[in-house]
Amino acid sequence: MKPLTHLRSRTAVLTHENIDTDRIIPARFLTTTERNGLGRYAFNDWRYRADGSADPEFALNRPSSQGCEILVAGRNFGCGSSREHAPWALLDYGLRAVLSSEIADIFRGNALKNGLLAVTLSEAEHRYLLAHPGIELAIDVAAGTIELPDGGRFRFELDAFARHCLTQGVDQLGFLQQHGAQIDAFEARREVHA
Repeated sequence: MKPLTHLRSRTAVLTHENIDTDRIIPARFLTTTERNGLGRYAFNDWRYRADGSADPEFALNRPSSQGCEILVAGRNFGCGSSREHAPWALLDYGLRAVLSSEIADIFRGNALKNGLLAVTLSEAEHRYLLAHPGIELAIDVAAGTIELPDGGRFRFELDAFARHCLTQGVDQLGFLQQHGAQIDAFEARREVHA
């Protein structure tokens, strides 16, 4: 995983509410445990027409959304099943952060475990971002702030473990591996006392 300490990007906006994980990546694409390559299926049934061509009406297909690493999504983003493929697809697509007024708990947990910052904002902050698609935001993960173009800031909460993993670019296994020497020493002490 790539560390995520700071992120500066324009926003892409999907105003739809209740975007479930099957909308993020349809179940028919869950035939792999590989993370790479799933981005081409992100929002597949919205992004493409029946003939396979890109739908120019879909928000993420618009030229203004190209290169955006921050997605502002409608309320209740990531509801539905608990598939880890959903954050994998978004990351592989090129997104690094999802902002909404409500993010499903399981999706948020999976996102944070896999290096995708998932932030819930107040209703007023969320409405502001929905109404201003394409603005550039600066996210400071350690400080828990989102800086607006006018210098204003939104604050967000993030538990210490998720913050550590994001800023260090490690998942739960990577975190344990960082502490390998301490784990080995503990195990050695246990064997002596057994």
